[in-house]
Amino acid sequence: MSDYGHDLVFGSFVTPSNDDPDRTVGVAVLSEQVGLDLVTFQDHPYQPAFLDTWTLLSFVAARTNRVHLAANVTNLPLRPPAVLARSVASLDLLSGGRVGLGLGAGAFWDAIEAMGGRRLTPGQGVRALEEAIEVIRQLWDTETRGGVRVDGEFHRVVGAKRGPAPAHAVPIWLGAYKPRMLQLTGRRADGWLPSLGYLQPGDLAKGNAIIDDAAQQAGRVPQDVRRLLNISGQFSAVGRGQLNGPAEQWARELTELALEEGVSTFILASDDPDDLRRFAGEVAPAVRELVAAERERAAAPERTPTPDRAAEPELAAEPELAAEPAPVAAAPVRASRASVTGGAFAVVPTPDDGVRRSDQQVWDESVRPTGPTPDPDRTYTPHEQATGAHLVQIHDGLRAELAQIHDLIEQVAAGEIDAGTARSHINTMTMRQNRWTLGVYCESYCRIVTTHHTIEDQSLFPRLRARDPRLGPVVDRLEQEHHVIHDVLEGVDRALVAYVGSPDGLTELRAAVDLLTDALLSHLSYEERELVEPLARLGIA
Repeated sequence: MSDYGHDLVFGSFVTPSNDDPDRTVGVAVLSEQVGLDLVTFQDHPYQPAFLDTWTLLSFVAARTNRVHLAANVTNLPLRPPAVLARSVASLDLLSGGRVGLGLGAGAFWDAIEAMGGRRLTPGQGVRALEEAIEVIRQLWDTETRGGVRVDGEFHRVVGAKRGPAPAHAVPIWLGAYKPRMLQLTGRRADGWLPSLGYLQPGDLAKGNAIIDDAAQQAGRVPQDVRRLLNISGQFSAVGRGQLNGPAEQWARELTELALEEGVSTFILASDDPDDLRRFAGEVAPAVRELVAAERERAAAPERTPTPDRAAEPELAAEPELAAEPAPVAAAPVRASRASVTGGAFAVVPTPDDGVRRSDQQVWDESVRPTGPTPDPDRTYTPHEQATGAHLVQIHDGLRAELAQIHDLIEQVAAGEIDAGTARSHINTMTMRQNRWTLGVYCESYCRIVTTHHTIEDQSLFPRLRARDPRLGPVVDRLEQEHHVIHDVLEGVDRALVAYVGSPDGLTELRAAVDLLTDALLSHLSYEERELVEPLARLGIA
């Protein structure tokens, strides 16, 4: 099985260096601010250059609000499982259910032994790990009566009281490479967590096969085991190898790992803030969009052409036009171009009310090109209209985020929050993470599409151009406006930074947000006006 269908998760793998503790914690906090889902730290208790991982995880949990946390992976030979279970449950309760448990059988045995741990053979390490998992799960199981009893070869617990139960079902992920560890992963774990740098070509497929077989033999299904992957690489202008190139190359390669190897959690080993920003802001949204598009395409049933489409064999024959049937979302009552609604067309674009807050204009709206006039006699199925409805829904989400920005600025003005906090909130919003170089949005894709180069071969605009060249001028204009909006967003960010140093800069800050409001609302209305009908007419999902 190539794709297990899990939701995608993106995280960071931060070095727990103790030479600059504030920077180590700062990188972890930044991971949350830029929109990553998970922060992990390696756990080597014998390494004096590192902060203790569990102490660090607790400190970071107190400094964050949303991001999940885990050791990558916990050094079991130096952390007794009964005590570890209570540590994990306690941190999960304190953090509001944000802890995962990565476990390893052990490595660097000289250092482990020097710290008082017991040296184990590989086979002993696997058996000890399985016993530890049993101890941990029993301690968390507070619904079963009686004490915890595990009479193992390496770990013995003889009647310990159960609890506390964690705040949520803490997943157990195993760092595994060899067959016995992979089999244990399939039998008992919730996730497989290797590092790409330690794998040879074909190892992911082989590992998945072993895990899947072991899971089925244990009465489980392969989907019970999430596939995680530690990755590392370099962002550069030109591709020089795997995960060494521009963000669009990273997105393509991670998408392939997701769809062909089943990986659903990507954890970037980097302490570079710029790398984490690009990974969260450019790579992650693009991978989400590409994977969602492929899953939707793969799940779509065969389409039965309507009579008017049967007359267009060059369109009807292309499989990528298929899309999952979905009801048209109920559209709000809005005015619209009569030629777009056309009686049978139910998706209503949001009109531009013409209200402008700023005296500044970032473009000339009077020269915007228009697409071909729709055929007033054509009929549209709910299936055909679904993509346009999703476009409007996503735009409504962006409009809601814009209202949040206005609210944040007013909170700053009232002294309820500081400008730095407002900036952090804005930086994690969907519209801020997008690079504004592509303009199709779809509700089922979770996030708006990111860079044009990332998905230029599979994105909306090239497909619109290919299906109907008459839309070329409209597409060109939309792409130009995305770049302008990105610059306007940068202006809001600069105004926030300036306001931190000069509290009398509130007027400039409000002006920047007003300009963003004018540009964004105008743009969204223009895009809906020009695209909702072509999306249905051309059958683009």
